[in-house]
Amino acid sequence: MDALTENCQSQLDLLTLGKLAPMILSNKIEFGELTVEIAASNISAFVEELLRNRMMEYTTLVDITAIDNPSNPQRFTVVYHFLSMTQNQRLRVHTHIADGETIASITPIHPSANWFEREVFDMFGIAFTGHPDLRRILTDYGFEGYPLRKDFPTSGYVQMRYDDVEKKCVYEPVELVQDYRQFDFLSPWENAKYILPGDEKKAD
Repeated sequence: MDALTENCQSQLDLLTLGKLAPMILSNKIEFGELTVEIAASNISAFVEELLRNRMMEYTTLVDITAIDNPSNPQRFTVVYHFLSMTQNQRLRVHTHIADGETIASITPIHPSANWFEREVFDMFGIAFTGHPDLRRILTDYGFEGYPLRKDFPTSGYVQMRYDDVEKKCVYEPVELVQDYRQFDFLSPWENAKYILPGDEKKAD
């Protein structure tokens, strides 16, 4: 067992022996990092204890993101990344929610979660209850859909352009300015059904 794995195991022992133990549904250690899974209803209490516990002190929220699994009943996996500066240890927390369900905001515990949660809301459509200002942050106010969902079309639903007549940005249906082209991926030196430039001299 290497040093990183030992450090993860020691942190896991603290998690499974303290107040957090009943909240942990599963855990794993991979690539020198610890990941635990909890119920969405426990996220606020879990994060609060991670921050306040003197033996762990996960005081830094590194990121919040999500994973879309459309085939699962609980479609979204919300992922939290924490860092303990005193323990030099990272922790990844997973929780699962279905499409249309909400999850509690951890902004009252980690103010830095404000923009992270807005980004997840903007990209995946996951709503965080108790968030002080849950608005889109990366896309425009009139944007339709959630770009990081697996069922979002690559071309989007609408396109935006500046209209010189109306003197403002307008939305309109997507119009591809160039048709899809057929590409020939055959090697020009093998099985080509056409004469390559310069080979016409040989034909003469």
